[in-house]
Formats: sequence, structure tokens, C-alpha cells
Amino acid sequence: MEFLQDIFKFLKQRKKWWLAPMIILLLLIGVLIVIGGGSAVAPFIYTLF
Repeated sequence: MEFLQDIFKFLKQRKKWWLAPMIILLLLIGVLIVIGGGSAVAPFIYTLF
């Protein structure tokens, strides 16, 4: 969680708010891959791609 706090501080200090949607999208894709990798939901997630 410290990593996410560092990213938020970077965005706030450098005023790079346009990066926020990309970071959120990458985090969501990462969570989707982790969840879909070893669960019963995997066949349903793979049909999205």
C-alpha cells in the first residue's frame, strides 16, 4: 500500500493528474488477471478478452 501512496504523492506534487486514469486502468487489469488466474471465475473472465 505504500507504493500506492507514493504514486498519489507524485501525482499531487507534480500535478500529473492526467496519469491517474491510466494508473487506475492498469491496477484494474492487474487485479482482474490475479483473480482470473486461479479461480472458478476464470472461464468467464477469459471470454471478455
